[in-house]
Amino acid sequence: MSVVSVSIVNRHYPMGCEDGQEGRLVELGHLIDARARQILEKIGPLQENALLATLCIVLMDEIQNKQQTSISESDLHEILARIREIKHKIS
Repeated sequence: MSVVSVSIVNRHYPMGCEDGQEGRLVELGHLIDARARQILEKIGPLQENALLATLCIVLMDEIQNKQQTSISESDLHEILARIREIKHKIS
């Protein structure tokens, strides 16, 4: 197991990860840091615990919204079948 230091708004957090996953964890840390900075730009300074709680809520909201708007493979097959059916009718 490896430990990587992830920086979120100039504060460093040691995070454990599997060997070989260090780069991915650092990459994710950069994305979280950028999102946290966007939040701070919009709502102003927050204490660390309030920022992390706000960040968690915002990210979870974004994840759930993305899941709700995702199209499944079966939906894509159904759409394609309908397109073929319409194409056949107008040809």
